[in-house]
Amino acid sequence: MDTIPYGCQDINQADIDAVIDVLRSDFLTQGPVLPAFEKIVADYCGAQHAVAVNSATSALHIACLALGVGKGDSVWTTPITFVASANCALYCGATVDFVDIDPLTYNLSVDRLQEKLAQAKQSGSLPKVVIPVHFCGQPCDMAGIHALSQQYGFRIIEDASHAIGGRYQGEPIGNNRFSDITVFSFHPVKIITTGEGGMALTNDEQLAKRMRLLRSHGITSTAEDMHPRPPEELWNYQQIELGFNYRMTDIHAALGLSQMQRLDEFVAKRYELAMRYDQMLSGLPLVLPLQHGDSFSSYHLYVIRMKLWKIKKTHRQVYDAMREAGVLVNLHYIPVYRQPYYEKMGFNVGYCPQAEQYYLEAISIPIYFGLTEAQQGVVVDVLRKTIQA
Repeated sequence: MDTIPYGCQDINQADIDAVIDVLRSDFLTQGPVLPAFEKIVADYCGAQHAVAVNSATSALHIACLALGVGKGDSVWTTPITFVASANCALYCGATVDFVDIDPLTYNLSVDRLQEKLAQAKQSGSLPKVVIPVHFCGQPCDMAGIHALSQQYGFRIIEDASHAIGGRYQGEPIGNNRFSDITVFSFHPVKIITTGEGGMALTNDEQLAKRMRLLRSHGITSTAEDMHPRPPEELWNYQQIELGFNYRMTDIHAALGLSQMQRLDEFVAKRYELAMRYDQMLSGLPLVLPLQHGDSFSSYHLYVIRMKLWKIKKTHRQVYDAMREAGVLVNLHYIPVYRQPYYEKMGFNVGYCPQAEQYYLEAISIPIYFGLTEAQQGVVVDVLRKTIQA
């Protein structure tokens, strides 16, 4: 039985040729392709600086460090995200807290954020950084979050791992108009891929410089950054702080550079598939994705919520039945604080009620560039039969 995955990369001959060209070149790791990839993404998004790394998790980590996150600090994010959005703060020795989601967009709720900030100000526990996540590719209410940052003094990292190619208020996600740093992911199921990889974009030259230092062991070869040494000693590099081996290779960058040529095509196809799902699934006992008027989603995911009171099956039964039928639906996401590791920190069931209600009803159905109309029809037929049986 052929299966239909929830997501899949699309690799063409141009992508393959770009990678082969690097394999035949003099540089496999730190060569000329990496800065070219950084430049094309920065130019597309309208950002001043881009720092490519080996994963979006690494990008989140060095973004936190560049903003000075450390022991005694708190970072807030949404519970409906991959665990990396929270783990990055723990890597820095900070604590993590969660802000409940908007029940319509599933993004971090600005209303809940405002309430939580007011309470934190009273108790002297305001966050150092807030990490809104552009869930499924739909941007958060960044203007609202930015306004609160001006009032309460926190910094902003946009976790746009799902969202390259999307737009907010008519402008590209990643231009950092309302944030300090934006992070993209290039995992194979994302909009474009480098195999594994990520990127941090910023308009702050010092933040970019710090992130570049951190991605490569904290080592510099720039003369003005090096510490004085006797002139007779040869120092062509110095480690000036503790960094990491988070570099992206030219091999991965070549794939990303090639994929960027088709970014708009990828997003347009995902949008077309989403609109078709909207039509085909209307009338079923489901809540379909809502798109806010300020946003244009890149549709990394298409998440449905089941009206379980109208369906004679449990969430788990629908999930299992569809996968058994060859439609490999997924779940994005279990609230982060419900994970055993976070439960040990003291988080309990009921902490973010909207996130937990979402989790009990949500399933991600297949959406990706190579999904055919026939396959989409199979997805809808299997879903309809499953929930109406």
